[in-house]
Amino acid sequence: MRYIASCSGGKDSVAMVLELTRRKYPLDAVITVDLGAEFQSIYEALGRISAICAIEGIPYQTLRPEHDFRWYFAEKPVREKSGGTHKGYSWCGGRCRWGTALKRDLIARFYREEFPGEPIAEYVGIAADERERVSMERGNNIKIYPLILWGMTENDCLVMARRAGFRWREGETELYDVLERVSCFCCANKNLAECRAMIEHLPEYWQKIKEMERLAGKPFKGLGTAEIEKKGEQC
Repeated sequence: MRYIASCSGGKDSVAMVLELTRRKYPLDAVITVDLGAEFQSIYEALGRISAICAIEGIPYQTLRPEHDFRWYFAEKPVREKSGGTHKGYSWCGGRCRWGTALKRDLIARFYREEFPGEPIAEYVGIAADERERVSMERGNNIKIYPLILWGMTENDCLVMARRAGFRWREGETELYDVLERVSCFCCANKNLAECRAMIEHLPEYWQKIKEMERLAGKPFKGLGTAEIEKKGEQC
């Protein structure tokens, strides 16, 4: 049995890796998938996790797809049901979670190539107060939910990670102070409150979303950045 922890660089998976190493749980590798659309502070957190793994003697691996995020977003030939094609998957979110599917494929390929034929136990960083997400997890491997076993809530994870010196700062802004969930900066699942927070506190990332909107030719969240900005001014 191979025990693998997948770390996104967010508070929950960071806390999970920290506690797995502290409790000396079996851990054959820590992996992360980088599609190229994370906040810079996520990459910094992953750099610290990589350093901790090096100290603990745990292999750390970053998995990346063949092409960059822009190619999948706006250039990849995508076949339509009608038989035609269009360019790019466009926004990731809702029922079109192509980023999640791509991450799953990369992880599955890593298992096949690194541990052919061996059973895999995956440590999944779902906190104790979001158990409903367990039913959303798919795959053929054994799933272990350490945070739920330990009774660690999302806030517990944030407190632990901060005590260990982790911060998710973008300039003067701490991401977990303004966003409900820290995912890819251009995730279309962001609610309007999070969009308003990005407009106010993370304008450089909001500008990137506006540039992506022009590239895709489709409005962000079905509304468009201009309409979202207008709604924000009305609040």
